[in-house]
Amino acid sequence: MKQDYYEILGISKNATPAEIKKAYRKKAIEHHPDKNPGNKAAEDKFKKAAEAYEILSNENKKARYDQYGHAAFENGGGNGYSGGGMNMDDIFSQFGDIFGGGFGGGSFGGGFGGQSRGRARVKGSNLRIRVKLTLEEIANGVEKKVKVRRKVMAEGATYKTCSTCNGAGQVMRVTNTILGRMQSASTCPTCHGAGEILDKRPKNADSDGLEFKEETVSIKIPAGVTEGVQLKVNGKGNAAPGNNAIDGDLIVVIEEITHETLKREGTNLHFDLYINFSEAVLGISKNIDTVSGKVKIKIEPGTQSGKILRLRGKGLPSIDNYGNGDLLVHINVWTPQTLSTEQEAFFEANKKDENFKPNPSKLDKSFFEKVKDMFS
Repeated sequence: MKQDYYEILGISKNATPAEIKKAYRKKAIEHHPDKNPGNKAAEDKFKKAAEAYEILSNENKKARYDQYGHAAFENGGGNGYSGGGMNMDDIFSQFGDIFGGGFGGGSFGGGFGGQSRGRARVKGSNLRIRVKLTLEEIANGVEKKVKVRRKVMAEGATYKTCSTCNGAGQVMRVTNTILGRMQSASTCPTCHGAGEILDKRPKNADSDGLEFKEETVSIKIPAGVTEGVQLKVNGKGNAAPGNNAIDGDLIVVIEEITHETLKREGTNLHFDLYINFSEAVLGISKNIDTVSGKVKIKIEPGTQSGKILRLRGKGLPSIDNYGNGDLLVHINVWTPQTLSTEQEAFFEANKKDENFKPNPSKLDKSFFEKVKDMFS
């Protein structure tokens, strides 16, 4: 199992944004590649700290992690949902300001992997799609194949080093002041920090050397997801121009299809079962729907309207592997509204019969007690 993000940074769940940032900076400096050259263990810890900070420093991601754990960003199928697979370039480009410097890691000087300090690694834009799921698919997890129209590098497109900045991504400016000559850096206006520009543009490519292409993407969705949950498939968004660019991501928003007979409440499911007066009096067996098929339940003789039967474990699974919820069957006794002459005479004759008089015992709970039990 993946290590807890709070444990990685050595903080509590109540840590403030400032405390989260401080804890990450401490871990990042401790395990920085420039301080631990050739140390694979330190490099792994450095990446884990960055992954933890990526989630916990974002209010929305942190809330989802607190509710669902790692499962909120992973599908168990290797598609690389949010948080996983960060490389050194990603870390330095996203969190370089944490070290007080630029892309290469600031106070540690030379950077990592031979990248120029000011050179930005351009990332393509994200794409967003909605995927509709039935309760049965949510209960079991599912793999969905979707068609996505995304920008990719056109065949035959080539890029060359930007001549304005010589691939550095930045241009230097020297200014004379009363304090002497001051040197400052700014993003290259030609390549916009990428260090590369388009060299050969194929016929069907746009000005960046990209073209649209339809692609089938396989998405493995974990069991127990809820309406509105967002999953991220790394690298399946739009491409960005340049050999050093990173593809954007595909954001998958989950939608639930309303079930015909079952209603969802967290991991619990509710089913309204209507029985007639005779069935309530004499008892009966009934088949009811569950997310795993129909099951038979027994209605005892003398069952009162409003009774709730709990079928443990017949609800939906928890996305963080805390087990399944329950199926709550609500019994509703249907009172006949139209009677024949014989039926009316029967009920009239028994109206004052002792067996027909309401006589609830202490075991017959009120509606509010049943609601309280249901949520306890």
